[in-house]
Amino acid sequence: MRDQDLLDKIDLHLIRVLHTVLTERSVSRAALKLGMYQPAVSASLKRLRELAGDPLLVRSGAGMVPTDAGLRMVEPSASILRAAEMLFSDARGFDAQTTTTTFRVAAADYLDPLFLPALVAQVKARAPRSQVQIHPLSAASDCHAQLAQGEVDVVVGNWLKPPQDLHLGRLVEDEIVCLVAEDHPAVRRGWSPEEWLEAEHIAPTPTHPGARGVIDEFLEGQGLSRNITARCPHFGLLPRMVAGTLLVLTTGRQFCERFTQALPVRILDCPVPFPPLVYYQLWHERSHQSAAGRWLRERIKAVAGGLQEG
Repeated sequence: MRDQDLLDKIDLHLIRVLHTVLTERSVSRAALKLGMYQPAVSASLKRLRELAGDPLLVRSGAGMVPTDAGLRMVEPSASILRAAEMLFSDARGFDAQTTTTTFRVAAADYLDPLFLPALVAQVKARAPRSQVQIHPLSAASDCHAQLAQGEVDVVVGNWLKPPQDLHLGRLVEDEIVCLVAEDHPAVRRGWSPEEWLEAEHIAPTPTHPGARGVIDEFLEGQGLSRNITARCPHFGLLPRMVAGTLLVLTTGRQFCERFTQALPVRILDCPVPFPPLVYYQLWHERSHQSAAGRWLRERIKAVAGGLQEG
């Protein structure tokens, strides 16, 4: 089949079905996400298989998995969809009051427990017809792939050495401190670096196998390691775990201060000197020139700065 003949058989809706089926790995889930009837999705998948000359999605046990050809289509199909969205939204000119853009932000809740609620509130107040999706930074996350494929627009977090292959915007800088229960022995007698390292620490679950957070990455560079005896993927729950134990949470002061009035906890200086904790927003070249993307990044910067000032 000639290239032009092939292109004539493909429309944007078919690309959307392709991307959704491959990422959901299920015709029924894809139908729900697309708001289509399952037979219509199956019919589109049949067309796609004929065009590709490949099954694209095959059964594996109780589920479905993409073929090698299908996997190679995930990123290009996402790029086509995002490019189409930017093509027409930017051509019309971005208007926050009327835009129906979906803003996608990947973030953990360790910057400030008020950050994400404040961001959603500001986006919805200024762009009432938009949609907002908050994606977690979890063990299953691949931020580079999510940004490249258009699954998220911005990633917010902290890195000792931020990625060099993505656009980066500095948000806020914070002091690293320790949060402990108010009856923790260190509240009365203080502690040395050695005592701090030997204490029982609680830390977030790594975002991916082998990943080290900024605290442990810095310690490793100094030839040190701390005694982590508890982990939890939900950062916002860690202060409550600290309050009833002898566990030590080491993180930014701004985060810790949100809990000192509500919980029986105290903030202590860390006896090991750390560099400041710097939070960034990252985005891909794909959305660098997007008017909607620039607007979202401005909102993120304003909300983060406003919380720190408050």
